[in-house]
Amino acid sequence: MQKIDIEMIPGGASPPPIKVGGATIEEAAIAQEMQFHPADSAGTAQLKAARALVVRELLRQRAAALGLLEASAEALDEGDAAIAALLEQELDIPEPSEEDCRRFHAAHAERFSEPTRLRVRHILLPAAPDDAEARDAGYRQGEKLLKELAAIPERFTEFAMRHSACPSKEQGGELGWLAPGQTVPELDRALQHLPEGLHDRPLASRYGWHLVTIDERVEGRELPFDQVAERVRHSLREQSTRRALRHYLLVLESEIGVEGVALDDDAAGSLMQ
Repeated sequence: MQKIDIEMIPGGASPPPIKVGGATIEEAAIAQEMQFHPADSAGTAQLKAARALVVRELLRQRAAALGLLEASAEALDEGDAAIAALLEQELDIPEPSEEDCRRFHAAHAERFSEPTRLRVRHILLPAAPDDAEARDAGYRQGEKLLKELAAIPERFTEFAMRHSACPSKEQGGELGWLAPGQTVPELDRALQHLPEGLHDRPLASRYGWHLVTIDERVEGRELPFDQVAERVRHSLREQSTRRALRHYLLVLESEIGVEGVALDDDAAGSLMQ
């Protein structure tokens, strides 16, 4: 589908009013909606919030036009029920065939695999990312502790309780079993490549330096289609729903008219969440 140009909400000057048909999306409503759309800047959160409200208003007006909702209705649950009924009536979501599911599984087997799991202990030596002096001192301290641990690994629990800034120090640095995505990304990426045993260098994260020992490593494995068939079917159906909903919203945008902001290719995202 051709991508619709994003019309950013200007900063500094007062943004143009956002209108959907004859309705205006008020700035106060956008400000309240922003809490549900975390982003790396206030402007991006504002834009996401505005689009979400535009999507809802487009669907609300279409539901009212079809007699599924009184145009004056304001109750949130009533509006949600009408929108659900509207989408059930107007969207045609094809059910994926088994052949489609098997083909998708073969092409994306990693998405349906058991992840590698690691049983990890660590010692956190804290240092803020922008504190060069603290990070340098923390690294030197980490090297010193690792040298001692290489000689006497049994002292890891003692060192964790004495030196770690992580609450896990009360358990001797135990983090338990970790799968990908369960710790900060920079540490997560490093852990995935480590063999069992004490790692010989401090690992960096936004929190400081980590001295890490991998007590056990269980490699991930691909799962056969029969074990994940329902997950595959759900993924394909979700993709189909997003495509159909996105197309439907863009048609409504054209027919009803939207001013002040434009929907993009991810118009369906906030609604599906």
